[in-house]
Amino acid sequence: MLYYLYEYLTNHGIHVPGLGMLKYISFRAGMAVLFSLVIALVYGKRVINYLRTKQMGELVRDLGLDGQKQKEGTPTMGGLIIILATIIPVLLFTRITNVYIVLLLVSMFWMGAIGFLDDYLKKIKKNKDGLSGKFKIVGQVGLGLIVGITMYFHPDITVKRKYADAKVVNRNNVEQNFMPTEKITVSTVPFAKNNEFDYSGMLFWMNDKDAHEWAWIVFIPIVIFIVTAVSNGANITDGIDGLAAGTSAIILLTLALFAYLSGNIIFADYLNIMFLPNMGETTIFAVAMVGAVIGFFWYNTYPAQVFMGDTGSLMLGGVIAVLAIILRKELLIPVLCGIFLIENLSVMLQVIVFKYRKRKYGLEYAQNNRLFKMSPLHHHYQKEGFHESKIVNRMIIIGVILAIVCLITLKMR
Repeated sequence: MLYYLYEYLTNHGIHVPGLGMLKYISFRAGMAVLFSLVIALVYGKRVINYLRTKQMGELVRDLGLDGQKQKEGTPTMGGLIIILATIIPVLLFTRITNVYIVLLLVSMFWMGAIGFLDDYLKKIKKNKDGLSGKFKIVGQVGLGLIVGITMYFHPDITVKRKYADAKVVNRNNVEQNFMPTEKITVSTVPFAKNNEFDYSGMLFWMNDKDAHEWAWIVFIPIVIFIVTAVSNGANITDGIDGLAAGTSAIILLTLALFAYLSGNIIFADYLNIMFLPNMGETTIFAVAMVGAVIGFFWYNTYPAQVFMGDTGSLMLGGVIAVLAIILRKELLIPVLCGIFLIENLSVMLQVIVFKYRKRKYGLEYAQNNRLFKMSPLHHHYQKEGFHESKIVNRMIIIGVILAIVCLITLKMR
């Protein structure tokens, strides 16, 4: 909004001192993260008090964990704080007609609405199961379809790849190092030389022209899978105070840096990565959400004053997945979102091993010889006697290490 004001005034010959700073993405990103952080910190308490007056307290199942019942009644739906603190600076500081910003806003509201409906059914309608799992999947698949179709067919979503024999030139002529703009389903393969992977290559039995034309058959289902997997991973990770918020902030900050570098042709040339036109604006969205998540984290650290609920966890997972996809970094997700991955895998392995042992040795043996004392993994460590603050802090440290590994891939090919 403010960027358009700057453009309007400049086009009409009106020059306001300091307003020219709005043309710089770095300035608008800095203002966005500051605004979102202040909004979350100042108004977060008011949202918490409102949720408490509406009796939106968490109903805690007795899982035999230390301190668990003390959390009974803690307000949930705290994801509303993150959404509120993100949307205001995004509207103020981004070019909201940018296709990537529109996609991210749709993703935030879409997954936020699904999570809100789940929380609403649990707290207001007293339905302990909330929204049926199949309806959540339908919602996640729906978002994946929207993102996949938009990525494939929208004319403004393009890439510029660097020539293999590009020479170093003056920074003012750096565009000479890049091929013409392409509409192509290409992604980045981490830890590999010549690290660009085209999804059309999976249709190896077709000629190149047909493969590019029909690449959506492969690309869109993969996008659906990624959105579903990451949003569920974030949802499962949200089990103890601060874990989902802390790890998500690190992931979002890393993606924000990728967005800034990929959306700047000079940095893209220096790092020898794809240049993604119009991508720079997503930096502002990503850092705005970082500020919002950190502001929420203030109230979510142990002992939590508010839980994000599915309103926040499903939304965060969905936005992270979409950010990675539009940045062509979806193949980095197993590393960058490693905490989400191991939490997801711990649940799946627990079920698989239990069923196998039940079938082979009987129910009693399977119940007494589980792979983990409890899943997801963070509950296993609670059963081992670790305090949840220690579990969260160590997982956040692991998240930082994984983020650094992902950033190293910018030069390690």
